[in-house]
Amino acid sequence: MTAPLTPPHQPDPHDPWQAPPSGSRLASGGLVPPTAAERRAELVRAAVTALLLTAAGLLLGLLWLWLAPRVPLVSDDTAVYLKDSEGEEAIGADGTFVLLALAFGLVSAVAVFLLRRRGGIPLVVGLALGGLLGSLLAWGVGTWLGPTSDVVAHAKEAGKGVTFDAPLELHAVGAAVLAWPIAAMIVHLLLTWVFGPRDPEPEWEFWGSGQAFGPARAPGAGVVDGPSASVDSGAGAEGDSGAGADGGASGTADGWPRRS
Repeated sequence: MTAPLTPPHQPDPHDPWQAPPSGSRLASGGLVPPTAAERRAELVRAAVTALLLTAAGLLLGLLWLWLAPRVPLVSDDTAVYLKDSEGEEAIGADGTFVLLALAFGLVSAVAVFLLRRRGGIPLVVGLALGGLLGSLLAWGVGTWLGPTSDVVAHAKEAGKGVTFDAPLELHAVGAAVLAWPIAAMIVHLLLTWVFGPRDPEPEWEFWGSGQAFGPARAPGAGVVDGPSASVDSGAGAEGDSGAGADGGASGTADGWPRRS
C-alpha cells in the first residue's frame, strides 16, 4: 500500500489573496513611490503651468482695462469731486475684475485637466500659484496702463469744470486677486472627481453557502471552515468505508486516485 498520489498545490490565478509577482508595483505591500525622474517631470510640468498662467495675467489686465467702467471726476480749482456721487462705477471696476478672473480660472482649469488628466499635487499647486500671480500681474497692468494715479496733476491738466477719469483701482483686493486661483482649484477638483481615472476595485469571490468568503482552495490543500467541514468529513467516512467494502476500489474522499 502506497501513499495517495496527491498533485502539488497549484495556486489559483484568480485568487485575490495570492501574492503579486515580484515585478508588480504592489509586490512590496503598497504602491511603489514615483521615481526621481517622475518627480522631476511633475515639478517641471507644474512650473510650466504656473509660468503660462502668470503670462495669461497680462491678457486679464488688458481686458479689465478695456471693460471696466470709468469713474468720472471734476475739479473746481480747489478740490476734486465725483461728478456723479451716486454712481456705481467704482464697484463696477471690482466686479468686472472678479468676473474676468472667474472666467480665466474656469478656462485654465479645463485646459490643465485636458492636457494632464492624471493631475497630481504639484500640478494643482502650479495651477493655484499661476492664477494668483496672474491676478497680481493683471492688477498691476490695469493700474499702470490706466489713468494716472496723480489726481491733482490730472485735474490741473484737465482744467476747471472738465471731466476726467479717476485711476483704475481695486477696492476689494483680496477677493479680486483670489478669485482666479480659487475658481481654478474648485473646477479642477470637480473635473478630476467626475472624469478622472479611477483605481481598480478589489475583486472578492464568495464560496460555500454564503456564510464565508475567501480565496479558492485546491483539493486537499486545507480544511474548509464552517458547515462544509462536517460534510467533507462525512464524505471521507463514506469513501473510506466504501473502499474497504469493495476491497481496494480506486478513489478516496478527496477525489484523487489511490494506488493499491
